[in-house]
Amino acid sequence: MTYGPARRGLLLGAAAAPLLAACGGAASDGVGADGKVTVELWHGQADTGRKAVEALVAEFNRAHPHIRVDSTGGGVVADAMLQKVTAALASGSYPDIAYIFGSDLASVARSPRVVDLTAALRRGPTAWTSYWSPVREAVTVNGKVRAAPALLDSLAVVCNRKLFRQAGVDLPEAGWTWDDFTETARRLTDPDRGVFGTGWPGTGDEDTVWRIWPMVWDLGGDVVGADGKHIGFAEQGVRALETVARLVRDESVYVDPKPGGEQMYQVFQGGRMAMVATGPWQLPDIRTAGVDYTVVPLPSYSGRPVTVSGPDTWTVFDNGTARSRAAVEFVRWMIQPVQDARWGVFAGSLPLSSATAEQPKWRGHSARTTGLDVFTDALDTARVRPVHPAYPQISQALGEAVVSVLLGKDSPAKAVRRCAEKADAALLIPR
Repeated sequence: MTYGPARRGLLLGAAAAPLLAACGGAASDGVGADGKVTVELWHGQADTGRKAVEALVAEFNRAHPHIRVDSTGGGVVADAMLQKVTAALASGSYPDIAYIFGSDLASVARSPRVVDLTAALRRGPTAWTSYWSPVREAVTVNGKVRAAPALLDSLAVVCNRKLFRQAGVDLPEAGWTWDDFTETARRLTDPDRGVFGTGWPGTGDEDTVWRIWPMVWDLGGDVVGADGKHIGFAEQGVRALETVARLVRDESVYVDPKPGGEQMYQVFQGGRMAMVATGPWQLPDIRTAGVDYTVVPLPSYSGRPVTVSGPDTWTVFDNGTARSRAAVEFVRWMIQPVQDARWGVFAGSLPLSSATAEQPKWRGHSARTTGLDVFTDALDTARVRPVHPAYPQISQALGEAVVSVLLGKDSPAKAVRRCAEKADAALLIPR
């Protein structure tokens, strides 16, 4: 269900007032002399993602003549959006909508300028329960919906079938274990040919960290302990890092020193890495590189399916009633199945809802893309990182621990102890 011109006033009229009751400002805020409301969007996308967003924005603007979404501002990539938005909020000059990582939402949502979208989305044109559980959890802070979902992914393992054949190693199957993974990586490593069994981001950022959480969860741990004052992975983190340490000892892991895993993916696409844990966003580049690949679920310790999903968000900020209402109309339009299917296909993400997954455009795309269904099926059991204001500090501490093990500087036990000291201190800071 999409918003056509006949419904352009739905969120601009009195019928929308309950959705944004908390928004301040006069009714004319942001309205030009021609009656058009301009909404500033900072999307932070590059290349394909940027083109996809701008195409959707242009379509929305054509169908909503009383709203103009301006997607040219911000001048910032998604990785730096938190700092940019934080500074903008402090200066009092901030966008109407920004692309905020799910792991950063709790920090941003502490601002009174963030619009409460609970009513707008839970009573939206797409049934709230149609959105996957990770989507709903990622945008909910203290029981309120503080953002609209923007992008959805999950982790699985992409395998280079040619390298497996050359090494005489059977391809893994669902239900394999981390012991299977490390042994397979060892057998596929060939120093003489410059071939690595697998890779791991080594910058200590969220790309390094979120690959650890499925291991922790599978072992019964959690990001934050039950008391809310300590990390919940003191023991489980050690075992997870022991798996990483085994890869290091076997010299089967390529440690990427650059943000975004750029070099790691280049090694894989160049035919010199047999397995890489990644998300659906990487499949277009892998296909373009001509890699003969397959996708299998993440391994686990228990044999049960477990993975992580890292939804990102469209966060709406209050710049007055008219602009806020227009911004909400845009994000509601963006996450409806027809638009969401287009965004998912071009941005390399997964459908936000089961309704999107049934769209002909998505179904055709999934049928043509080897392994995409593995990422989508994983959403049934995927978990998300907690929407907790201390999460960035916990992530930074764990990232340092993972890198210290990848570089052989610390034992897993010592690395986790140092992580706990920093993360526990962050959890004690009043929020």
